[in-house]
Amino acid sequence: MNKSANKSKLSVIILNYNTDNFLQKCLQSILKSRLRDRVQIIVTDNASSDNSFNIAQKNLPSNPKISTEFLKLTRNIGFSAGNNKGLKLVNSSSSYVLFLNPDTTLPPTTLQKMINFFDQRSSVDAATCKIILAKTGRLQPECHRGFPTPWRAFCHFSGLAKLFPQSKTFSGYFLGHLNKNKTHPIEACLGAFLMIKKKVGEGIGWWNEKYFFYGEDLDLCYQLKKNNYKLFFYPHCHITHFQGISSGIIKESRTISTANRQTRIKAARASTQAMRIFYQDHLLDQYSPPVQKLVLLAINLLQKLRVFKAKYL
Repeated sequence: MNKSANKSKLSVIILNYNTDNFLQKCLQSILKSRLRDRVQIIVTDNASSDNSFNIAQKNLPSNPKISTEFLKLTRNIGFSAGNNKGLKLVNSSSSYVLFLNPDTTLPPTTLQKMINFFDQRSSVDAATCKIILAKTGRLQPECHRGFPTPWRAFCHFSGLAKLFPQSKTFSGYFLGHLNKNKTHPIEACLGAFLMIKKKVGEGIGWWNEKYFFYGEDLDLCYQLKKNNYKLFFYPHCHITHFQGISSGIIKESRTISTANRQTRIKAARASTQAMRIFYQDHLLDQYSPPVQKLVLLAINLLQKLRVFKAKYL
């Protein structure tokens, strides 16, 4: 493990929780990066019960441009709070912070391309890249999305968006009208790969710890927009995402997830609780009481469905 005191331009925070050997694969891919700038990696472990954190520490290749830090937490405090703990180890010299899921792998050029993108465009406050799903080879829709207003959510869950996938009116949930092969501003993205200027993150207070698991990335993106910061989709590099390894509620990765039944149920509840918190904090007061009640009813029904699937499917 390289614990060099060299200054870094980018700090990468990886929050781990029971990811089996995926964390090790993630770190190995990062340490193969071709870099001009120095990078700091911070791995924070949310009290995993498997051996993923220890294995990753012991099997770490070296890269002269990369330093590493490891932080083991004594209990699982959730995604937001866990990432906020990792932020305390960020090198004072870093200009940028990247939040990266442990169930991802990166090509050797991705980190430097992202650093260059920020360096060359002062208007970029935060950004994501193309996130490719390992199971399908397709773009993960959530990496390029709009805020879930009641109309957008209705079009998405009713299937209207699939009928009009490139319509701004009907496919705003995933901003289907925008060209995903061109660089452009977006409203929201995934926390699986979210890079942000350190001073911008400090300005908005980083992650909202109301959110335990799910929804925290949407809230952070909303804070960016609320404070007039710009979030970009940069399609000229990518990562691969083995989605849902920790939660076990994503259909595409259910067979390889390490999550037990209890974890799946907890994740299902957390995913809809996150929706409830987001609507109550940011959107509900923009709508009439009947619409408010309808939205909350829909969230309650979705929670029952997801918990049922987590228990029995």
